[in-house]
Amino acid sequence: MTDSFRADIAAVHDIPGIREMLEQVCTLTGMGFAAVARVTGERWVACQVLDKIEFGLHPGDELEIKTTICDEIRASGKGVFIDHVGSDPHWRTHPVPALYGFESYVSLPIVLEDGSFFGTLCAIDPAQRTRSLAEVVGQLQEFARTIGQALDGLRRVPA
Repeated sequence: MTDSFRADIAAVHDIPGIREMLEQVCTLTGMGFAAVARVTGERWVACQVLDKIEFGLHPGDELEIKTTICDEIRASGKGVFIDHVGSDPHWRTHPVPALYGFESYVSLPIVLEDGSFFGTLCAIDPAQRTRSLAEVVGQLQEFARTIGQALDGLRRVPA
């Protein structure tokens, strides 16, 4: 792992209240896994993780970038909200949910002050949502903004 990814993992770890934010993401969405990931065109690296479903990822772990929806979010700059993979015409045939075994998913871009894409705030669960994720979009977007602002603040602090 390169030093820049180690620094990103450390920076996310140092965000005040990051664990509580991930806990809130799980509570709001009803999902059992939430993470902040550093996403580039070549890599997906977990920076902070809350795993209540034994998905098995830890900070520093990587997924093959082309096997993630986060790669699509990096390319589009738009969040993805899936209440139930099996009932969604686009997602039920998409290879990523089948690969990781999830039925519900949410991911939002984390954008830095200069407009650059840092990564994603994401959550997954093997069960479908009974409550629409549309109800919590604003709160989740605020968490993603807060994380981006905190990363900017940490980058401005001299080492």
